[in-house]
Amino acid sequence: MNLKFVPRLAPLAERSLPGHLARRAVPLLARVDEIVSGTSDSAVSGRIAMFAFAIRILSAVIAYVSQVLLARWMGQFEYGIFVAVWVAAVILGGIACLGFQTGIIRFISEYREKGEAEYLRGAIFGSLSWAVLAATLMAVTGSAGVYFLDGLFENYFVIPIYLAAVFLPMLALQEVQDGIARAHNWAGIALAPTFIVRPILILAVMAGAILLGFPATAVTAMISAIVAVYVASILQFIVLAYHLRTAVPSGPRKFLPVKWLAITMPIFLIEGFYNLLTNVDILFVSHYMRPEKVAVYFAAAKTLALVHFVYFAVKAAAAHRFSTYRTSGDHRRYEQFIQETVHWTFWPSLALALLMLVVGKYFLMLFGPDFVEDGVSIIWILTLGIIARSSVGAAESVLTMSGEQKACAFVYAATLMFNLILNWQLIPLYGLNGAAMATTGALFFEAFALYAAARRRLSLHIFILPMRGGKAEARPAE
Repeated sequence: MNLKFVPRLAPLAERSLPGHLARRAVPLLARVDEIVSGTSDSAVSGRIAMFAFAIRILSAVIAYVSQVLLARWMGQFEYGIFVAVWVAAVILGGIACLGFQTGIIRFISEYREKGEAEYLRGAIFGSLSWAVLAATLMAVTGSAGVYFLDGLFENYFVIPIYLAAVFLPMLALQEVQDGIARAHNWAGIALAPTFIVRPILILAVMAGAILLGFPATAVTAMISAIVAVYVASILQFIVLAYHLRTAVPSGPRKFLPVKWLAITMPIFLIEGFYNLLTNVDILFVSHYMRPEKVAVYFAAAKTLALVHFVYFAVKAAAAHRFSTYRTSGDHRRYEQFIQETVHWTFWPSLALALLMLVVGKYFLMLFGPDFVEDGVSIIWILTLGIIARSSVGAAESVLTMSGEQKACAFVYAATLMFNLILNWQLIPLYGLNGAAMATTGALFFEAFALYAAARRRLSLHIFILPMRGGKAEARPAE
């Protein structure tokens, strides 16, 4: 976007408004000008966060409408099968990247800062290649396991699992492509294929299949997902490659696989633990309950997805900045920027969470009358955990991008174990509400553990409320 042609509102108001109105309006409009057309790092990151959030809002509408239609078309049972397998595939797609989907953000930031273009090219090429190869190996191994270990899953899960293995490599490829685009501030390239193009294609292909007379089953939905994932991934690859031609100078590649793996392995644990942590409740519900219950729980969780998008948008805009500030030695800006992102995360999350408590019931009605009775209580319970987690912002990104990925991995390992125990104990007792209580308890634990890790390892106070008695100096980058 060429900022020279963006009109600045503050000077316009100063010239055109009466004096008393101008004095009140100009300071506010000056802030708007800074966000819309400012060139500072805060303005750029703020624009990226708003753009990412706008895309996620649009994608939320698209995804929610598509999920409602899928649930209506398929019925609770088939819809429950589809979402259980889909969630498992998304988890495995992230795990297959071995941490490169986040590590590449750090590598790109560091190599650009140091001018080491050959390692920059090597890191980009290597991360993309690894994602596809590792996910392919995982898909083949997993399919073989399902085939030879007959009876491991209920029969209605088997064919959808095989179909999910077909698009698993493309899910992993998209994960790394997202990271590369985010590191270059290309929020549209990072987010649109995954969160707009893909759900629209799933819905369109599924609708076409039904119109052609195919049954509205989980198998048909998984075939639709294969088409959508491949098309979205390939389109994203083409656009990303085109932009990289100008952003990254051509030349030889150099690889540091041992060094990169030493960095990404803890990130791999973080991403793996995080993916499991955010979806373990659905997996447990799938294990303990029939697909109909899985459908209800997933619908309630999707209803709160808009609140999660605030955190995602801030993380997408800010993660690489943490690494850049710390690497450059600008510790004051590093700390200030971290605190800004906490506020960007918490207050919008709180407002949206309170809104969803009021209107959540009506959203659940869209899925069908059977979704409301159990779904409303799930929304209320999960909202408490989401608010607690937003109070520390993107603390895990601060740790990871500041070289404390091992501490972050430990936090997520402990949180995941805590969540597993809670799900194991509470779901048999309280059903779907037990799963929601387990997730909320884990989110409280996660927020506290991330705060403690940042305080201990980086001497940072990452929390929405200011620290009493001043603050300690952040430890410099090693």
